[in-house]
Amino acid sequence: MIYQKLGKTGVEISIFSMGGHEYLSDGRSRGFNEDFERAVRPGHIFEGFGQERRKEVLAVAYQQGINFFDVTQDSEKEALGRNLQEMPPPYEVYIQTRPEGMVYTYDPFNAKMARYDLLKAEVQRSLSLLRRERVDFLNFAFMKSAFDHDPEYLNKIGDNIDKLKKEGLIRFACADTFSGESTYLRQIEADCFDAVYINFNFADAGGERKVLPLAREKGLGVISREAFMKGELFKMGQEVGLTDRNLLSRAALKWNLARPEVTTVVVGTNNPTHLAANLEILKDLKPMPEEETIIGRVKTSLLYQAYEARKTKEFFEAG
Repeated sequence: MIYQKLGKTGVEISIFSMGGHEYLSDGRSRGFNEDFERAVRPGHIFEGFGQERRKEVLAVAYQQGINFFDVTQDSEKEALGRNLQEMPPPYEVYIQTRPEGMVYTYDPFNAKMARYDLLKAEVQRSLSLLRRERVDFLNFAFMKSAFDHDPEYLNKIGDNIDKLKKEGLIRFACADTFSGESTYLRQIEADCFDAVYINFNFADAGGERKVLPLAREKGLGVISREAFMKGELFKMGQEVGLTDRNLLSRAALKWNLARPEVTTVVVGTNNPTHLAANLEILKDLKPMPEEETIIGRVKTSLLYQAYEARKTKEFFEAG
């Protein structure tokens, strides 16, 4: 494994991180695609998370030296907390999670995150699920509407981050949004975050223009997600006759990690063999001409072109 310092935190994390999603037989993520309202409701736990298949994936992650884990919904938090006790990692690991029911569009104007009493209680609840004493990285994912509704919103978030750190409930805070470039830039300029969590791939690369350079300038680490475009990459490949998933995965991951601002890329899988195959690129991270050709072919896909147009619009025009 290769490790990089995450911005100014001083923490060294693996350039590959493990996402907490588990998957249905058709490849869609569990929870969100079973009952979305329950999936993002604090306290709801779906059955079957963190079972033998997940433990096999976790074992490969340990073998390969992955030390950063990202979990979202409560089912993932509970499963990871349980699995880490059942299978203690052979080294220190770092966990990123979010306050459930408060992020993105789940709470109007993300108002609950601005109230310290509610946010603190939610962090404590999350810690009980994770079976840990503190959250290593708390993900603050709020929308532009939060600023528009409350001009003091970012100041309140900054104060809450300071309080959580002083009380020993979190180590670091991560900026995140689905409101695109303008919101990311305001988050970074606020100087209260330690890292940026962002959708980033060769079809959704708007962050390269201003967000990633500013994060680097401010000393923030960058945690990248959606390298495989939520599985759409493989459908694009099929459309242009590329059926080798390992080849597509390798090209996408190398593209991502070739960007100097990216500290780590979060990979989600329910298949230990796929995870091991993805990590084969550690032997040579340099993009090869063959892989660049593959990306070029994918870009001729109609699915790709529609996806890229939609993501570009979302990133630069999102509200």
